[in-house]
Amino acid sequence: MSLASEKSALAALRKKTGYTFTNCKKALDMHNNDLEKAEQWLHNQAQALGWSKATKLEGRQTTQGLIGVAVENNDGVLLEVNCETDFVARNKEFENIVQEATETCLKYIKNSQKSSNFVTKVGLDTDQLKSLKHSDGKTLADKLALLIGTVGENATLKRAIGLKVNDGVYLTGYAHPSGKIYKNVLLGRIGGLVAVKTPNVDNAQVQEISKGICQHIVGMAPKTIGNIENKTFDIKEDESVLLNQDFLLDESLTIKDLLKANQLEVIDYKRLECGESLDVIGDHQPLDLVETCQ
Repeated sequence: MSLASEKSALAALRKKTGYTFTNCKKALDMHNNDLEKAEQWLHNQAQALGWSKATKLEGRQTTQGLIGVAVENNDGVLLEVNCETDFVARNKEFENIVQEATETCLKYIKNSQKSSNFVTKVGLDTDQLKSLKHSDGKTLADKLALLIGTVGENATLKRAIGLKVNDGVYLTGYAHPSGKIYKNVLLGRIGGLVAVKTPNVDNAQVQEISKGICQHIVGMAPKTIGNIENKTFDIKEDESVLLNQDFLLDESLTIKDLLKANQLEVIDYKRLECGESLDVIGDHQPLDLVETCQ
């Protein structure tokens, strides 16, 4: 191969993989300038390095990160991936693994058994998340190791929860701040899903109101839904009840008023905030325990 061709192959490999000049040149030299084999070798080396770093960095606190939110028809998922610093959380490589892991989780949720009830909830813990396989055949554990090898700090797949709804129930997701969309996955530090039941046939209107309610849940962090027929309540205890909170997007209305005016009912919701302790999510549970809501 000519010097010009070698330089071209080196430039192409560096652009595609993002690895250093020295490592890319070594990979090409070892594989007779075969780009495909050189790229695979680089990924394997980075992954091996990632496993080594993951072992050394295990236990280091990971309170930063992102929540991935994805909804497709009657299935939705919230996923939390953590890292050590906000700098890495804004890194494209980190955003990419959150996107890939969220889509992988959504596929699993879509293939999970659904009950005859309005909502079925499925929880995944760290070990279960690691064992899931992406569409490219790699486990999420392998992808996490590759990320750790690239960014040089600890990262964890913390938890995920999925909602499956039956017909007549609308599922909506939201992420904050910015609600950045990365390859059909919403990314933010807080994410939410809300399941709303209605006889209303205007799907566009229902989705718009549901999105507002989901945004409210993300922003106001209610602890329970409450009873829409309940006329009496203790104001001190009521601040955490969704139905009696002032609607975030229109404080002249309570959530209860909004729902009644539009013939809607909140069947269930989930909210995850990056870095919060697991014990604040009371219904987070292992994959083999499926919770249903009538």
